[in-house]
Order: sequence, then structure tokens, then C-alpha cells
Amino acid sequence: MSDQKQISGWKKFLQSMTKAHELGKEEEIMTDHDYDGIKELDNVLPPWWKYGFYITIAIGIFYYVQVFTNSEEYSQEKEYAAEVEKGKQEVEAYKAANPELFKLDATLLTDDASLAAGQKNFEAYCVACHMADGGGGIGPNLTDDHWILGGGMENILKTLNEGGRAGKGMISWKNTFNNDELQQLASYVISLNGTTPANPKAAEGDIIWSKQ
Repeated sequence: MSDQKQISGWKKFLQSMTKAHELGKEEEIMTDHDYDGIKELDNVLPPWWKYGFYITIAIGIFYYVQVFTNSEEYSQEKEYAAEVEKGKQEVEAYKAANPELFKLDATLLTDDASLAAGQKNFEAYCVACHMADGGGGIGPNLTDDHWILGGGMENILKTLNEGGRAGKGMISWKNTFNNDELQQLASYVISLNGTTPANPKAAEGDIIWSKQ
């Protein structure tokens, strides 16, 4: 008996929200419109739809008033800046909780397999700027002892990870390579130091470093 009452109450709620007519009573709301035999029922807009529409209007008016009268509290620029700052904090918190995922091993790799892996990525991604032999093109010569942002594993890894000079330097490769690949690539770049390219670009950078 209680289940019957519950079902009956639910049906009443649906009826109040939809105002739908029961099946078999279409003749009571049939209009005179007839298009090639297709007739039209004079249904009303469902109350749930109208309530949603009214609520949307109320929320729109609320935000409109707040944006123009309370910009300190409802500034989109401030909301954006706050969300960006929140995202940065979450990223830093994740890095702090998982240091093993972000630690760059600055140990120079000299084995053939690692250098071959580094050379493969260098030839796929770096030759457009540095040439296949590292002699330099758009980017600096990697074979001499002059460095713009510093030589050695730590500096080269930092440059690969964070990118070159702002506005005109190399992009960051941290989203392209994992830590092992960055270590292999940096090691291969160091292996080019002291070699003799076919058409070496003039030295750039005031930082002097050599693997010797």
C-alpha cells in the first residue's frame, strides 16, 4: 500500500512538471492545423522548462549587476589570475609529492646506446636550427666552447627543459621528451663539443665551457 502511494506521488510530481496529457486523450487538445495529414496538439510548455528559463534569467541578472556594481568581487581578470595561481600551486604541490618524476639526472651518459638515442632525437628535432653536425644555423654552434646559457649537463638540461632565451630562443622540450630522453639528448650535445663541423657558425655567448 505504501509503495502504491509512493508511485502515485511520483506520478503526480511528473504530471506537475510536464503538464503532459494522458495517452488516449489527444482529441481533447487537437488543433485545427493539418499538414498533409499530420495534426498538431496544443501542448503547453513544460513547467520544468519554464522554471529553468526563469532561473537562468535570474542568474544572468545577478551576474550582470555584480559585474558592473561589484567588480572587485566578480572581476573575470581576477578570477582568471586566481585560477592560474591555483593551478600553479597544484602543479608545484604535485611536483613536491612526486620528486622522482621531475628530477633531471645531470649525469653525463657516454655509452653508445644512450648517445645513439640522443643522436636520433637530435636529428629528428634539432637539426633545423643547429645542423646535423652541430655547426649551427638559426641556432648557435654546439661544437665550440662558447655558450649563451652555459654548457655542461646541468645547464644544457635546464635549457632543454625550460627553453632558450625568451622571445628568440629555443622552445621548451619538456613536454616532448621524458627525463631519460632529455639526459640522452644533453649527453649527445656535449659529445659534439670539440668536433669539427663542415660549416661552423661563428661563436656565440660569453660563457666558456669545454668537456675537456
